[in-house]
Amino acid sequence: MTPFKLTDELVAEIEQLIESQRNTELVSLMDDVHYADVAEIINELNEDEATYLIKLLESDKTSDVLTELDEDVRESILNNLSAKEIAEELDELDTDDAADIIGELPNDIVQEVISEIEDRDHAKDIVDLLRYDENSAGGLMAKELVKVRENWDVLKCVKEMRSQAENVTRVHSIYVVDKEDKLIGRLSLKDLLTTSTRTHIADVYIPKVDSVNVNEKPEEVAKIMSKYDLEAIPVVDEIGRLVGRITIDDIVDVIREEADKDYQMAAGISQDVEADDSIWQLTRARLPWLFLGLIGGVGAAAIMGGFEEMISKHAILFFFTPLIAAMAGNVGVQSSAIIVQGLANDDLKGSVGSRLIKEMLLALLNGVILAVILLLFTWFWKGDFLTALAISISLVAVILVAGFIGTFIPLFLHKRGIDPAIATGPFITTSNDIFGILIYFWIAKVVLGI
Repeated sequence: MTPFKLTDELVAEIEQLIESQRNTELVSLMDDVHYADVAEIINELNEDEATYLIKLLESDKTSDVLTELDEDVRESILNNLSAKEIAEELDELDTDDAADIIGELPNDIVQEVISEIEDRDHAKDIVDLLRYDENSAGGLMAKELVKVRENWDVLKCVKEMRSQAENVTRVHSIYVVDKEDKLIGRLSLKDLLTTSTRTHIADVYIPKVDSVNVNEKPEEVAKIMSKYDLEAIPVVDEIGRLVGRITIDDIVDVIREEADKDYQMAAGISQDVEADDSIWQLTRARLPWLFLGLIGGVGAAAIMGGFEEMISKHAILFFFTPLIAAMAGNVGVQSSAIIVQGLANDDLKGSVGSRLIKEMLLALLNGVILAVILLLFTWFWKGDFLTALAISISLVAVILVAGFIGTFIPLFLHKRGIDPAIATGPFITTSNDIFGILIYFWIAKVVLGI
């Protein structure tokens, strides 16, 4: 199969077909195109063209297309659809995707859309999902699953599974519940096929099954599924009743969104933004951290002003100021990035003290190696061993402090329940710049006896 490639020529052809309303050709052209690729095409069309194409194609395809669209594009399309048309799209979607779309609609039309959904059980499940916090396992799960009761025999179990599976896109697991719908285990398809039809499920099911609570954070669900290589995980309520399941495709979205957020925070962007957002939105997201950088720069300048006399006598110290600031920022960001990654992957072992000691030893080793190189370079360049020694000692001290800050701050924030990703980027760089400049000139002053 040749990978789909969106070209300007294809977009232009589709725009021309829409303009001339050659619907048969348009439907034929879209017939073999995957819904994710259709979404990519629609993202390139204007609002009227996108709405036209969505209304033209069958709901069993366009429903999936809607889930793949950029949020702004989807919002504009939904605004141009009637409540009945939206309901027709939702009828074709799994409950989790349908609930996500309904959650984006204005409150005044939500009830109208729900009332237009033909499958009342489907509508009930969607409404049930809407009561969960979107940042929880309950807000992430789907209602579609296959479950059997422990008191059924294999023959009844197979009949019930056939009926339930009609509404499930992909059957990852068969869950076993008791008479109160509490999750008690899972059923192996192999055992089901090789067991007598008169055997009761209670005699063949596997009692061990990983599950998560409806209130669990999506990030924690992702860690569990990653650790145990699960394609799906059941979700239970506060008293252990099976209420839904989360599949791997939903977790991939969570991981991607979390990575995007952490990357933006590390880069000094305080809100979730995209390249296509307005200038005002982008400014609001970037300005706070840029202001922090401004304060850091002013602070560093003020510190240097306090050593003005020493700088005038030893101008070479001024030339090495950018190097010291850069090394402090780089070491801090490296240390914090490793800690943040370890916390995100749940890979950090041992106490905070042992982690700090390890990072200090690493910083000391790197600092000494770099300082020796810098000492030799400066000595041969300027022929002033004492000044070269002062700069080199300062470099070691600055690297040690930067390593400590870059390690301690993320661990401290994590203990306080704050996203440690906020520690990387401008925050660490700015703080290390200020401390680095202060340490640099203070040590130089002591060594040079000024």
